[in-house]
Amino acid sequence: MFRTALRNVLAHKARLLMTVLAVMLGVAFVAGTLVFTSTLSDAFQKSSQKGFDRVDVAIQPRAQDDRGGAPGAGPRLDQKLLDAVSRVPGAASATGTVSGFTAVADKAGKLIGNGFSTRGGNYFPGADGKDARYPLRNGTAPKGPHEFALDAHTADKAGYRVGDTVRISVDGPVREQKLTGVFTTDDGTVAAGGSLALFDTHTAQQLFATSGGFSEIDVKAAAGTSQSALKAAVDKVLPKGRAEATTGKQLADDQAKMISQSMDGMKTGLLAFAGIALFVGIFIIANTFTMLVAQRTRELALLRAVGASRRQVTRSVLLEALLVGALAAATGLAAGIGIGAGLRSLMSATGATVPDGPLVISPSTIVASLAVGIVVTVLAAWLPGRRAAKIPPVAAMNSVHATATTRSLVVRNTIGALFAGAGAAGVLVATGMADGKAVMSGGAVLLLIGVFILTPLLSRPLIALAAPVLRAFGISGRLARQNALRNPRRTAATASALMIGLTLITGMTVIAGSVQKGIDKMATDALKADYVVSMASRTPLSPDVATKLAGLKEVTASSPLRNAPSRIGTGATAATEYLTGVNGADFGKLTRLDFRHGSLGTLHGGRAVVDEATAEEKHWTVGSRLPVTYEDGKKGTLTVAGVYRGNEMLNGIILDNATLAPHQQHPTDMQVMVKTKDGATDASKNALVKALGKNPAISIADKKDVSEGIAQMFSLMLNMLYGLLAMAVIVACLGVVNTLAMSVFERSQEIGMLRAIGLDRRGIKRMVRLESLVISLFGGVLGIGLGVFFGWAAGELIAGSLATYELVLPWGRMGLFLGVAALVGVLAALWPARRAARLNMLAAIKAE
Repeated sequence: MFRTALRNVLAHKARLLMTVLAVMLGVAFVAGTLVFTSTLSDAFQKSSQKGFDRVDVAIQPRAQDDRGGAPGAGPRLDQKLLDAVSRVPGAASATGTVSGFTAVADKAGKLIGNGFSTRGGNYFPGADGKDARYPLRNGTAPKGPHEFALDAHTADKAGYRVGDTVRISVDGPVREQKLTGVFTTDDGTVAAGGSLALFDTHTAQQLFATSGGFSEIDVKAAAGTSQSALKAAVDKVLPKGRAEATTGKQLADDQAKMISQSMDGMKTGLLAFAGIALFVGIFIIANTFTMLVAQRTRELALLRAVGASRRQVTRSVLLEALLVGALAAATGLAAGIGIGAGLRSLMSATGATVPDGPLVISPSTIVASLAVGIVVTVLAAWLPGRRAAKIPPVAAMNSVHATATTRSLVVRNTIGALFAGAGAAGVLVATGMADGKAVMSGGAVLLLIGVFILTPLLSRPLIALAAPVLRAFGISGRLARQNALRNPRRTAATASALMIGLTLITGMTVIAGSVQKGIDKMATDALKADYVVSMASRTPLSPDVATKLAGLKEVTASSPLRNAPSRIGTGATAATEYLTGVNGADFGKLTRLDFRHGSLGTLHGGRAVVDEATAEEKHWTVGSRLPVTYEDGKKGTLTVAGVYRGNEMLNGIILDNATLAPHQQHPTDMQVMVKTKDGATDASKNALVKALGKNPAISIADKKDVSEGIAQMFSLMLNMLYGLLAMAVIVACLGVVNTLAMSVFERSQEIGMLRAIGLDRRGIKRMVRLESLVISLFGGVLGIGLGVFFGWAAGELIAGSLATYELVLPWGRMGLFLGVAALVGVLAALWPARRAARLNMLAAIKAE
């Protein structure tokens, strides 16, 4: 039976080619994902470990205890502790570090680096006057408040040299600093495309608001002292409850674990799409083996007649699948390694530099890729093999095509109806639940399976709708319709592959468009302000920015939004809550809050307004008096004046800054809302930009920019989905090619007869193309219909948290998707149609 299986594989090389391609693409996606994420993770881990080479023990402030005391930030590490640690037995040196966000502008005034990875720190010279962490390539170390040093990668990219004046920003206002030195570094964020600016320690402490302290103290062990021994010695001098020590090895391990976990999310997402491509490929494999088995029915019957058992027949089909799967998996693995290398190069080409490192091809990647390809192929071929073995030898010898029995069709349609009904019911029930994600996911899977099972039944009425159009193409159109309906199971399996991809694409498009509409409406409804000013990195903004904007003649009203931790309540029931401070006099002119109870009025003194979700959770109502412990430990009382409906832009406890600011040691703003005399015009925006020094670190956004910023995540995710799901559509296209090619081979006699009685080659080509077009459009209609239903259902859940959510049906894009389905049909038919037209009519008539 093994020799028989091998002979059959070699005899049907061309017919199995599409199956090999389908499996290969899926395996290549899996292997490429595993190679890419492993390579990326390994490169970042090794890069981060280099940063801990000079750190044997790190001292960090202990996290603030939430059980009592002032709710402010934890205590800083001071110079006294640094001196004490440097004298610990076994310590060779101790370095105090300070860090924070620092934006560096290029010569065109644009921000260098990637958002949060644009950092600043301190140059901490040792006894020799040098900082071993940052060897200077050119120039000297920074000294004084107007000097700084820049990493070599950023300096070279921006074209800066020692002596240049560079515009930077730490918390909003522009600073002009003299570049005194360019240094090299192993810092992982710099290697990944970020920037690092260094100041002298005193300047860094002032810029990053550490009040003469440090954010971390790094200790280097003397020769012969282990990290654990040094940590034990350091622990003895640490102030109780204020700081904690960690070994460099533990920090490196934690960093590696964090990097690995961050890669896991990307890996899971990419593997999910690889799984979709493989799932679509299952239809192609099952279709291929179904047709191959049908064409070899007499051969298999003869094997049964000469003594082969059912199990042996099934085993021979599975052996064929095993050989095909092994070949496809090996080819896919090789292609996947290339994809992994290509993705890494692509990241570098787009500016997201990846640390240097080898391409990582782990044994688990090889095993997983080969196993996936082989298992998927064998499983998909099992059902056709089992079906072939169940055909009685005498019946098989009498008929090449064994038609499905009425009983099997009734059973199939009954099962499909039950699955589809249960799935639809689950989805509908989930739309009315507070948290129905799990129920909706389960219902969607059941509905998808049910529709797939019912697809042969659905094919007849839906394809019949195309009859009037097909009649216009004469005999070719009528034959195309009959051919599409001749084997409903095959048509269904082919169309289902395309249906799955279009269901996901359409569903996500409906959700993304509806969310975008809801966010646009929210920005329009909630904001009266013309502009929202914030740091591009979403880091805190200096209060000087709000002061400068408020003094402009173009500005009629402005308010900073300032967050500060506090403790609400007394005793054991007290809990940490963040307070949002605003300009009470102007806040009502800049926002339009939907109040459920009470009103905004004028915020002053102890008046505060609370969002509805917080009020319900805490059982607060209008008039409730809230005991509050501020950031500095002082106590007060807030009175709830109103309860409003929160949104993505405004929520929480809002009060006047005049009440909040006195309790903040270092006030910072998250954003500033601004209303101008002439509204949101180019002139108004230019005035704000000019007033803030054309600062690249500051974002000045109007309502449209605000809504696009919130919806940016959805747009990015949608674009990624389009790219990734294109793989499933490509595999589905291969499925249509495969089905048509096999169908042409199976109908060789019929095509020969049609040629003999007068149908020309052009008519044969048109027949095959129209058949392909009908099958593809059938899958496209089903996919788009299911996608719209799933998009509507998911939107009902989203509407619970986004009050302004509004269902939007993207008719233009859905028309485009249907056009893509039609294009798939046209392209997929090119080779089979040409092959059918070139058949020799006499040889085709004589073919078995």
